Amino acid sequence: MRRKLLLYFLMAVPATAFAQNGVRQSFEFLNMPGHARLGGLGGVNTSLADRDVNFFFSNPALNSDSLAGTASASYQFYVASVGQASAAYSHQFKKWGTLTFGLQHLSYGTIKGYDATGQATQDFKSGETVLAVSKSHQVSHFRIGVNLKMAFSNIAGYRASALMVDIGGLFVHPTQDLRVGMVVKNLGAVLSQYTETSRAKLPFDVQLGVTFKPEHMPLRFSITGYNLARTNVDYAVPPDPAPGAFDKVMRRLTFGAEVLLHRNVNVLVGYNYLVHQELKLANAGGGAGITFGFSARIKSFEFVFSRGGYVVGNAGYTFTLSKNIDTLMKRRQL
Repeated sequence: MRRKLLLYFLMAVPATAFAQNGVRQSFEFLNMPGHARLGGLGGVNTSLADRDVNFFFSNPALNSDSLAGTASASYQFYVASVGQASAAYSHQFKKWGTLTFGLQHLSYGTIKGYDATGQATQDFKSGETVLAVSKSHQVSHFRIGVNLKMAFSNIAGYRASALMVDIGGLFVHPTQDLRVGMVVKNLGAVLSQYTETSRAKLPFDVQLGVTFKPEHMPLRFSITGYNLARTNVDYAVPPDPAPGAFDKVMRRLTFGAEVLLHRNVNVLVGYNYLVHQELKLANAGGGAGITFGFSARIKSFEFVFSRGGYVVGNAGYTFTLSKNIDTLMKRRQL
């Protein structure tokens, strides 16, 4: 049973993080949602600015000086013993301005090893980690940002590393609650390969999105296009009949919405069409591709929870806790 759950997870990761384009790439964990708010909004977002310090992982232009001093920690429970931990902190330096630091670690847990004849060997642990530092700068209604990332991968004792940058931009409407973001992600080079013959490739992507809140409505919507740098986004198992033009457009889009119940309480809903099509059952959707969650601010703490469906009976749960620790330190000094 445990082995089946792990198989479900390994099926879910390709659908959520790296829709097929004919070439298998490495370091795909970089495209997985690393915190609860992003997970609740469909897993991809490039335009929800100044709301959550963790969003610099999605687009380095989404964090500004308003988030300086905020620290956040997240954990995602997937299936079997697979889980992902992440942390982010934004600090304002006198010399360099505001910098944001982050870490994400995906653990695949303990996996049983077998030789070529099928005989059990020793168990092994695998995981992947990325360290990131981010800087953004605003000019008028535009903001640009850059992430510098170092990624490490350890799969059954085979190791690889890579150095990458994300370059993002954001337009902030001067009078309306409207944001338009674009990011070029995972541009860089593989520093070390898993083996002498392996050819690991980075999950390069271009993403474009918009977030807007209609006036007098307690709703905020986000629409994000991803896999825009790929000519084809094909299904792992081609459907019959072949998909049409509408399907080809939808498989590149993610939708998210926030229901603003109160200034301190929000409900999150998301939908990823590609994940739904890849992981739905033959006679039922099983909740694949549909995400939901909520955020609640209690005093100076913010708690966010989200749930993402993969297959019937199995889901991923993410918890995020954030707080502005600079204000806490200042209070203690007083």
